[in-house]
Amino acid sequence: MTDTLTVTHPPVFAVDPGREKCGLAVVTYTRQVLHQEIVDIPSLPIRVAHYLGRYGIERIVLGDRTGARDIRDTLRRAGFLLEIIFVDEDHSSEFGRRRFLLANPGTGWRRFLPVGLREPDQPYDDYVAVILAERFFDGSRSTRQRRSRARKPV
Repeated sequence: MTDTLTVTHPPVFAVDPGREKCGLAVVTYTRQVLHQEIVDIPSLPIRVAHYLGRYGIERIVLGDRTGARDIRDTLRRAGFLLEIIFVDEDHSSEFGRRRFLLANPGTGWRRFLPVGLREPDQPYDDYVAVILAERFFDGSRSTRQRRSRARKPV
């Protein structure tokens, strides 16, 4: 049986853009994280296509800072006509870092260190993508860039 909330509110595909890699997350309206990963830029269109088909995604949420326009253009060139919504990335890396460290407490004596004294041992862009999806659901769209829709052919 299909959940009516899922039908009326399909998950979003969130992207934390970067110059060489992107954090990706598929997040539901109820903030359930269905998937998260980090991919290099050339792999992005393939990963987007996979998750669009798998989860019935109708929107892409994209952080509005580093590399955002390039990522949007890459997605458009790959033929994705979905609505792309820019979300404010202000302090999202800090929140993503903290969430990563809480989810990955470390091993040995390092697990006893306070979060503020630990350093991530791997990239955490996927956690930032989750933060961006949550901001979208909370209504925090970017004031720096406006919603991007595919242009209709003339």
